[in-house]
Amino acid sequence: MATYKEIKGTQIEVLASDPSNPVEGQVWYNSTDNVVKGAALTAVAAWSTGASMNTARTQVSGAGTSNTSALAFGGEGPPTTGATESYNGSAWTEVNDLNSAKQLAAGTGTQTSALSMGGLVSSVKSANTESWNGTSWTEVNNLNTARRDLGSAGADTTAALAFGGNLSPGITANTESWNGTSWTEVNDLNTSRILPGSTGTQPSALCIGGYNSAFTVVYDLTESWNGTSWTEVNDLNSARVGGAGAGTTTAALLGGGGDTPNPAVTEEWDGSTWTETSDLNTARSGLAGSGTTTSALAFGGNVPPPSAATEEWNGAGVSITKTFTDS
Repeated sequence: MATYKEIKGTQIEVLASDPSNPVEGQVWYNSTDNVVKGAALTAVAAWSTGASMNTARTQVSGAGTSNTSALAFGGEGPPTTGATESYNGSAWTEVNDLNSAKQLAAGTGTQTSALSMGGLVSSVKSANTESWNGTSWTEVNNLNTARRDLGSAGADTTAALAFGGNLSPGITANTESWNGTSWTEVNDLNTSRILPGSTGTQPSALCIGGYNSAFTVVYDLTESWNGTSWTEVNDLNSARVGGAGAGTTTAALLGGGGDTPNPAVTEEWDGSTWTETSDLNTARSGLAGSGTTTSALAFGGNVPPPSAATEEWNGAGVSITKTFTDS
């Protein structure tokens, strides 16, 4: 049988204690324990703590493409705010505010090209839409149907989707499509709802969970948009309201949310089914999310009280050292 030295060209390192940061494949002899040990790395998708926002808030809106590039805007501190912050993976920086302070609005897009739509403005449901160009917000054409507590999807300011929401009174399944200039009513959701989780783009989006009109039923329903119509697909494992959404119709993530037994629960969508994965570190509702299933961000929300907490998702895996022995 070949020896370790013959295979590796070196003898096994002799150490009195295990190394503090071994690399994958490293082998050593622990002279205190009198055993040969080695290190293997296991990739575990997980949330980790990021830098806190400057303004704690719930019912916040968000946009972004990864856990190093995101935008947070609006929300309720109290008071209702138009504060906008930009995240670079290390810190949040205050940038220009929304023109209208709002909460319970929807947000889509990227850190440099985002939309804010609907919500509560001065305690009144709104059709207000604002466009972000990386520097400032500009008011653009309103939604056809004023509403709060709605879902949204979109890659940037040129194409977006707004769906569901609270008409105060009543709720809606209404869906509108944005072409960069104006909103057009398109096919409705199959199930009217308020405060759904959402993610995706236009023409490919998910509407996830939400409340019924009486706030008495929490949905686990998921619907998928194909650019023309909504189709019911497989349900969430844990019904919830809102949550931090990230990803696409074939690979999505939903973390946290309200009215669940565990408001830290996170589920991952593979295009067909939802699977429970690692929980948020801080359970909360009223939060926002952005990014993808390999690099997502969850921020703000109600713990209670309103929170500035930020969490970063590494779906590619956080390296965790596992030590094995020859015994």
